[in-house]
Amino acid sequence: QYKFRDLTIEELKNVNKTYPNFRFSMSTYTFKDGSQKDLLNFSGTVPVKYGNSYNIPIQLWILDSHPFAPPICFLKPTVNMGISVGKHVDAHGRIYLPYLQNWSHPKSTVIGLIKEMIAKFEEELPLYSLSSSDAARQSELLSYIAKITEGETDMKSKSEIGGGKNEGCFKKITVVGAGDLGLACVLAVAAKGAADKVVLLDVSEGAAKGGTMDLEIFALPDVEISKDFSASADSKVVILTVNSLGNAQTYLDVVQSNVDLFRGIIPAISHYSQNTVLLVASHPVEVMTYVSWKLSAFPKSRVIGVGANLDTERFQYILTNLLKAQVLAKDAWIIGEQGEDKVPSWTSCNLVANQTEAMAAHNSREKVANRAMEVLKGKGQRSWSLGLSVADLTDSILKNKRKVHSVSTLAKGCCNINSEVFLSLPCILGSDGVIEVLKLEEDPLVQEKLQSSAGSIHDLQQQLKL
Repeated sequence: QYKFRDLTIEELKNVNKTYPNFRFSMSTYTFKDGSQKDLLNFSGTVPVKYGNSYNIPIQLWILDSHPFAPPICFLKPTVNMGISVGKHVDAHGRIYLPYLQNWSHPKSTVIGLIKEMIAKFEEELPLYSLSSSDAARQSELLSYIAKITEGETDMKSKSEIGGGKNEGCFKKITVVGAGDLGLACVLAVAAKGAADKVVLLDVSEGAAKGGTMDLEIFALPDVEISKDFSASADSKVVILTVNSLGNAQTYLDVVQSNVDLFRGIIPAISHYSQNTVLLVASHPVEVMTYVSWKLSAFPKSRVIGVGANLDTERFQYILTNLLKAQVLAKDAWIIGEQGEDKVPSWTSCNLVANQTEAMAAHNSREKVANRAMEVLKGKGQRSWSLGLSVADLTDSILKNKRKVHSVSTLAKGCCNINSEVFLSLPCILGSDGVIEVLKLEEDPLVQEKLQSSAGSIHDLQQQLKL
């Protein structure tokens, strides 16, 4: 059934010569769409030096279009090994490498792939030794991972793996990322009293440093710092603040680097908190919210970007307190794309007697909005101010306030947008995320700007490798 049988056999002979400990077999692989194929696969260990020498167990599945398609790669940890989720490995043990993304026959080979795998593992060891107390839970997790490697995507047994320690628990949130924004979110949520417990998930390499260390020194009540994804189990809201600090040269490279980072985070988060609301603050927020939605397979209502919430709150404040336009402020929103392309809009208008009065009211409102936008331009988005905005959104979700916020949500179907892109729109938020998207006034200029933003975002998304 292999289309290029001779080429495949020749390459696997070379693998066997270099790594004679690998065991080859033919097994059924089930893909995410439910389709199945009998595929060649081999498993064994590769030598990795990370201070000491380690033998890292792996399994590679050879697709029937090999060598023109890359293998599907997994770690195969024993019961006494835990998976270190990182840039190249997700919580299920799936391995992601630049070599796989850039696979091209005849330049790319399985031997070359394994060599890069070893090199990357020597930079960031993908496995660690479990204590005896963790080994029992790991055996349950391994059985789950075994299903994932066979293509089974049923996540219903997730809560059993966590041991039930957070069952019926209160309002728990997790902040992923211990940079300035992550710390700001933790402090703002704690200060607002929105959650009963806050977990700061530090996914950076090395020991605690900077602000994370200070949080440990000056311990806050109900705030836990961890590097273990299991600490996030049963969170009501998970706030994503991480951004890759790689050596990317172009904007596309920067965004792709963030996508690679999320590929190791989102599956782990969705595994431990299957019913959570994902609140994305990473940049660019519209694209990373889309990426989170795709990687988590959550309903669109439970994947939200912080979007223009901060700008909207500032806009309404300026209208009310500086320009004394309270009547306009309650229906005013900043929508669209975060940054320079954001646009003011309205969800209702005052009734007027005739078309002339309607035009006059519209012109008056536009003048006030333009003045407010000029004031808004001078306001940057510092970590602490964005943290306050995140705490506000978290509070609305945890307390099921059904308050309206301008947040990034799936905009397909709005303003004649036909692509799957996330843009800020006024949304009613509750415990399950977005309850309803409010209808905006029909304004051709606003619709044109939203469609332009949607087009540029969609073009960027099409270039990313998920």
